[in-house]
Amino acid sequence: MAIRVAVDALGGDRGPDEIVEGALAVASDDLQPVLFGPRGLDARGLSLVETEGAIAMDEPPVDAVRAKPESSLVRAVRSVADGETQAVVSAGSTGAMLAASLLHLRRLPGVLRPGIAVVLPARRGPSVLIDAGANADARPEHLLQFAHMGATFAEEILGVAEPEVRLLSIGEEAEKGSQLALEAHELLRASGLRFAGNTESRRLLEGDADVVVTDGFTGNVALKALEGTILTLLDSLRVEIGASVRGRVGGLLIRPAARRVRTHLDPESYGGAYLLGLRGLVVIAHGSSSRVAIGNAVRLAARGVEHRVVERLQEGLPALTAPQDDSTSNES
Repeated sequence: MAIRVAVDALGGDRGPDEIVEGALAVASDDLQPVLFGPRGLDARGLSLVETEGAIAMDEPPVDAVRAKPESSLVRAVRSVADGETQAVVSAGSTGAMLAASLLHLRRLPGVLRPGIAVVLPARRGPSVLIDAGANADARPEHLLQFAHMGATFAEEILGVAEPEVRLLSIGEEAEKGSQLALEAHELLRASGLRFAGNTESRRLLEGDADVVVTDGFTGNVALKALEGTILTLLDSLRVEIGASVRGRVGGLLIRPAARRVRTHLDPESYGGAYLLGLRGLVVIAHGSSSRVAIGNAVRLAARGVEHRVVERLQEGLPALTAPQDDSTSNES
């Protein structure tokens, strides 16, 4: 049976045509993207569920989700909750995706906070950074759960047996870091996970660990710093190569290697990030996603369905903590 992935056609900065093209490029007998967008949208032969309105990036997420239940983003999320589709992809507001997912999909039993898991193109092989932006504030027990969710992600999606986990901090020594890092370090050390201690942000692209755990504020800052640095370096290299005859000649010689490096470091290679800890599979794509990134995000969503990521999390997480209402959550 084909996997049906809901795609928010109005999310992202490049307009619905780019999203439609991305979804169309990966459609097959085994993978059926379902577009959620306005009447009259050219779906290019893909299934279209007609919606009303869109949620803008600058709208307050919780208010917008409640005020616009028929918007493309909310309807796409709701389709997973209703069993119409098996996963959802959006390049729209991350806050709105989080709010809609919490409202309609809800957290898995025992999960305190969902976390965004991003694949980093590390030199020694891809690794997982979690949380990459779902929670600006966190407690030590949240980071412990992120570690377990990240390890499941690494096992099921990246094919890593017994993934190694490290905690992002300002030094490798156990006694370095904020109070959050110090307390999380103690929990991780006693967790039963393959915990290898702290790591620093300068080693994220080295592949120091299969899973790197942090709070959402720190993770998002680190992720955007990495993405900006990669893009700036690649663009600077391109400009320098074209600045002189010698540079252009040299550029011809290194072109194959340069293309491999660009492909390896390109954030669009995976297309999106899982929002883990929910009762349904949610993939958040970058707002500036091209059709290539959208296609890869849809593939990532389908891969999560195939590998039963939600079910695997549900099997492993209840043992960590009893179900409870986290009234201090700042999710929005």
